[in-house]
Amino acid sequence: MLIQFNFKNFKSFREEATLDLSAAKMTEFSDRVVAIGSEKILPVAAIYGANASGKSNIYNAFEYMSDYVVNSFKYGDEEEKFEEFRPTPFLFDSISANAESGFEVYFIFPGDKSERTYNYGFCINKEGVTEEWLNSKAKTARKYSTVFYRGTSDEELDLSGFPKNSRDNIRVALEKQVLIISLGAKLKISKCKAIRDWFVANEFADFGNPFTNFFMSHRLPKDFVESKDVQQKVVEYFASFDEHIKDFKIEKIPSDGEVKEDTYKINALHKMIDSDRMAEIPLGMESAGTLKMFALYPELQEVLEKGSVFFIDELNARLHPLLVRNFLLTFLNPEINTNHAQLVFTTHDTWQLSNQLLRRDEIWFVEKDKRGVSALYSLADFVDEDGYRIRKDESYEKNYLLGKYGAIPNLKSIDVFRED
Repeated sequence: MLIQFNFKNFKSFREEATLDLSAAKMTEFSDRVVAIGSEKILPVAAIYGANASGKSNIYNAFEYMSDYVVNSFKYGDEEEKFEEFRPTPFLFDSISANAESGFEVYFIFPGDKSERTYNYGFCINKEGVTEEWLNSKAKTARKYSTVFYRGTSDEELDLSGFPKNSRDNIRVALEKQVLIISLGAKLKISKCKAIRDWFVANEFADFGNPFTNFFMSHRLPKDFVESKDVQQKVVEYFASFDEHIKDFKIEKIPSDGEVKEDTYKINALHKMIDSDRMAEIPLGMESAGTLKMFALYPELQEVLEKGSVFFIDELNARLHPLLVRNFLLTFLNPEINTNHAQLVFTTHDTWQLSNQLLRRDEIWFVEKDKRGVSALYSLADFVDEDGYRIRKDESYEKNYLLGKYGAIPNLKSIDVFRED
């Protein structure tokens, strides 16, 4: 489970930002808090803010960290690839534009009986990796112990947490653009591979991106073509919001020799109102909301099975608020979410901004100041103008739209169309 994500000097976030999924000391919805090791962790984080405030940059920061962990071993051989994949710093002042960006996570492996906590992070600038570290803490320990630490020079390379042959292999192969975790996983070092695999298991969906929408809507659930049981599970999944789809008809499209992968024609079967026959409708002709829910199913299935983290940008796009609510309840219900999967999402959907659904520490806001600098803060930590913290019985939605918590657009009338 993800406990905390920190990042700095990335896009609109100049200062360090912290997304903390550890539970604060509060009484609401205590049954959903997951106690693992010495940690108490939340299943959901909802991020609100105005357009262009920087909400998506939180999603982008975690996605960037994950991609770099998985792929950085490739960049030592080809510096051009590194040039393309360097992080984008805060560009609106000269110091930050040339400074390093940093990314850090605290987490626990799903299903780890030892319940050990890990802290992993790295800093990177225009030249390559400037710092990287991995620490771990036993369930009963008070302090973290070092697995490895890497600074800017060879003298600052501590690999004491690895076996000697692994240390030698890393020292020989490590390059400035490459992360130790990425290289170590490639070298089949178990500790590195475990960290890398934790990042790989997490899922991402950017529904503000039309290419993502198209790709995901064409991705089939695991074993969907071969298994009627899987197809029936998808029908049951649809039935939670639309009972009209009764089954699927799948036909393999003959290959023309140029396409290597198998392709299929999928029709949704609807019951006709005047007979017991079924009407066939190409899946692509279903509503945008239905296609989005179909696109979400494979990732949702994998995340719930693995107990990993699902990051979604613009979850509310093309979905009814009650459908979004139903989706959230999948993660909030311990009887369904038995493997402690987590959902981190950005949204403009204020229907979900309710004390009947979310805890104060599950609600986050992003606000951008006049300089273009974004800041991230939790409703649980927010203090009003009178110096009081927000009560759990407040109307979060009403107060947010009134501007009590900040993170809303600063609107002016659109005078450009006014006639002189």
